[in-house]
Amino acid sequence: MCAASSGIALHGGIRPFASTFFIFTDYARPAIRLAALMELPVIYVMTHDSIGLGEDGPTHQPVEHLASLRAMPHLYVIRPADANEVAFAWRAAMMRREGPTMLVLTRQKLPVFDRRKLGAADGVLKGAYVISKERGGSPDVILMASGSEVQLILGAQEKLVAEGIDARCVSMASWEFFKDQPKSYRDEILPSGVKARLAVEAGSSMGWREWTGDAGDVIGIDKFGASAPYKEIYEHYGLTIDNIVKRAKKLVGK
Repeated sequence: MCAASSGIALHGGIRPFASTFFIFTDYARPAIRLAALMELPVIYVMTHDSIGLGEDGPTHQPVEHLASLRAMPHLYVIRPADANEVAFAWRAAMMRREGPTMLVLTRQKLPVFDRRKLGAADGVLKGAYVISKERGGSPDVILMASGSEVQLILGAQEKLVAEGIDARCVSMASWEFFKDQPKSYRDEILPSGVKARLAVEAGSSMGWREWTGDAGDVIGIDKFGASAPYKEIYEHYGLTIDNIVKRAKKLVGK
């Protein structure tokens, strides 16, 4: 499948895409790497992206895959947070011709965010954007996440505000697209003066320190998953609103 997509891209005239479970990038890696090496504009749509897969257990739950694929040169990875972000992720993939782009999608149901109250989903085209602003002039803490964990940081923001802690929420759908933006934009989204930063992702924490800094923190999964209903396994690994609030309060000294 993935190898055939590269062949089609080399032939030209058709824009190929391939799709399977995210865990199976282990088998597809040689073809994905060759597409990246040749800078072929193949689009990969990978699903069942985390421990949210649930009862199938650790053999089918990708944990280290986001980190390892983000490390691959020329491959751009996008992990959208809702249906609107998926639409713009697909647009970003179609517009990009300098190499392969991978959309990484969840298995579990996710809410469709009310964009009348939150940031516009076209921010995905820039890789990261403020999905929910702080109330004051500068945030006390920045919460950042990708994919299915964006809903968690939004829930945590509400609780933190109720406790007098002003939080900004950033949807970081694609590190690669974000790195392509001017420094002025990156500083606007992640102002250097705000050292209290917390990243949340249902995968390896490797790489997130680039965005949180040494003074920040990461809630991730640096071990293999387990077999359980996804809500239970999320709680087991600390991917909950209450734990995000707890870790954010620690960062701001409260």
